[in-house]
Amino acid sequence: MLTNYVYKLRPNQTQTSKMSAWVDMLRSHYNWCLNDRIVHYNQQFIQGDYCDIKTRGEASPLTCFVSKSGATGNPWKDSKSDKDGNTKNPRRSAGDIQITALPELKKARPWYSEIDSTVLQQNVKRLDTAYNNFFAGRGFPKFKNRSNFTSFTCVMGVKIQGNKIYLPKLGWMRFYNSRPIPNGFTIKACTARKRQDGWHISLRIEDKSVPEYTARPLEQVTKVIGCDLGITKLVHLSDGYQIENPKFSTTKKARRTLKIRQRRVSRKVKGSKKHQKAIKQVGRFHQKISDQRQAHQWKVANKIVSRNIDAIALEDLNISGMMRRCQVKTDEKTGRFLKNGQSRKKGLNRAISDASWGDLILKIEYLAAKQGKVVIKVNPQYSSQKCRSCGHIDKSNRDGEKFICVECGYHEHADIGAAKTIRERALEIVRGDSAKLGASHLNAHKISPRSKSKRGEFGNLGNKDIKTEMS
Repeated sequence: MLTNYVYKLRPNQTQTSKMSAWVDMLRSHYNWCLNDRIVHYNQQFIQGDYCDIKTRGEASPLTCFVSKSGATGNPWKDSKSDKDGNTKNPRRSAGDIQITALPELKKARPWYSEIDSTVLQQNVKRLDTAYNNFFAGRGFPKFKNRSNFTSFTCVMGVKIQGNKIYLPKLGWMRFYNSRPIPNGFTIKACTARKRQDGWHISLRIEDKSVPEYTARPLEQVTKVIGCDLGITKLVHLSDGYQIENPKFSTTKKARRTLKIRQRRVSRKVKGSKKHQKAIKQVGRFHQKISDQRQAHQWKVANKIVSRNIDAIALEDLNISGMMRRCQVKTDEKTGRFLKNGQSRKKGLNRAISDASWGDLILKIEYLAAKQGKVVIKVNPQYSSQKCRSCGHIDKSNRDGEKFICVECGYHEHADIGAAKTIRERALEIVRGDSAKLGASHLNAHKISPRSKSKRGEFGNLGNKDIKTEMS
């Protein structure tokens, strides 16, 4: 079984500056590798076999370089041989080519020799993961800057003794051993990440003797609870229970504090020590809000999953689409811009971002997988506008948190009724009656017994020993 443990590091000044320099060099290397792949893609699929598209002159190695390997370097392997002893030359992938070119990088730029070789290799594999996500429909890889590239990964040579950890070419450093690693688990990888309050490490540990968590089969599901996510209340459950939304970053006090600290940044001389100090204060405030939100979401997820149920029904929300800007409206005669409601929608977008529904769903999926429960995602279309008595759908049925059907007069709490509708749709999936829901609902039904990720499981396990929980 694979899982992750997170600790806070206590490096000395030399180790801190060295890790910061590593991150800067790795970011430059990541951006160079990404640009290298983009250039070779343009040469292969846009320019093709021609040195000049207009004259259609074919490319020659003597006059023009056109690579079809996807990266700069030797695209062929010479080390493997078949059963008869003949040398095989299989084609390398773009990631393998860039990993093989790392020794040449260290010769050309000796300062890269200070970085551990496995860290450089994992940096290229990080780009491979970004390309795999792109082919899975999650967006093209982007060039990194200082704000979104703050970590590196070691996969070999990591050792722990008490409250000290050894990282290759960084040496021993202390950390806050807030959770002991269970017996039998070995360290597979270590990721160091820079945050506003210092450096943190995430240890990926594995014990092959402990089985993975298995979700309950869909045929054995009998008890389902529906969850409707909102802003006034964070979660409405189908049993009538409501969970408050603290609104950490959208309260009057939080917005005023952030406004004052950002104003202090703008008034300082750019590049001065006071300017950097003011920026750190803004970052610490954002981190405090993030930590409060994370802690609250873990409590909410635990409240939902710990109930006596077999499955949890959630909305399959398109959160990025809900936060998209309003379409521009123009006057046909004058061509001037008209009001499109974006100024009013700005507050709604902030509230949705503060609620962080996506992170809450991930936590619910993780805790449900730990307890062998199933998460069923259903289409939330018209869940709060459809009458549960007569089936009439009308936008005017809902007035704030009140639901009064204009057709039959049925009334209830709008969000709790929506949670009940989500529960009924999940039960129809369990019973095999999903054909009655229509094609629009079928396209959005997703059953996720576990949230899978190449980084391992989301978050940390409980305080108890893992083997004690599994026994």
